[in-house]
Amino acid sequence: MTILTINGFRRVVDMPDDTPLLWVIREHLQMTGTKFGCGAGLCGACTVHLNGEAVRSCQTSLSDAAAGEVTTIEGLDPQGEHPLQRAWVAEQVPQCGWCQSGQIMQAASLLQKNANPTDAQIVKAMNGNLCRCMTYVRIKKAIKRAAADMRKAKEI
Repeated sequence: MTILTINGFRRVVDMPDDTPLLWVIREHLQMTGTKFGCGAGLCGACTVHLNGEAVRSCQTSLSDAAAGEVTTIEGLDPQGEHPLQRAWVAEQVPQCGWCQSGQIMQAASLLQKNANPTDAQIVKAMNGNLCRCMTYVRIKKAIKRAAADMRKAKEI
């Protein structure tokens, strides 16, 4: 038995310690916002936060996550109103949508560290999060929009 703190709630998980966090999230906890992409940590579809850092949940074991705080796309904002989520809609980023939760979680990690990233910093931070639909230009625009909205909110 493992205690996992996910999206602010403590959950008891009865799975082997070496189980990938992705399968704990999707199969055991039935939180399907985090997607399976490649299973090798190469595409970013399964990105979640562990102690505020973006990690690939397909490559993070339950035992590695148990000591920390996990945040999934469902926990980013309970009503789906995080500035990145709103910007994703405003910039019409999603096409097929498969990579979007991982893209948003990676971008959220970037914006926690850098409130006003340059285009080059965005590209570098998002490198490794793949989008089959090639919406990279819109992803960058959405990140810049969310960053601006977040800066404005802090001024108020």
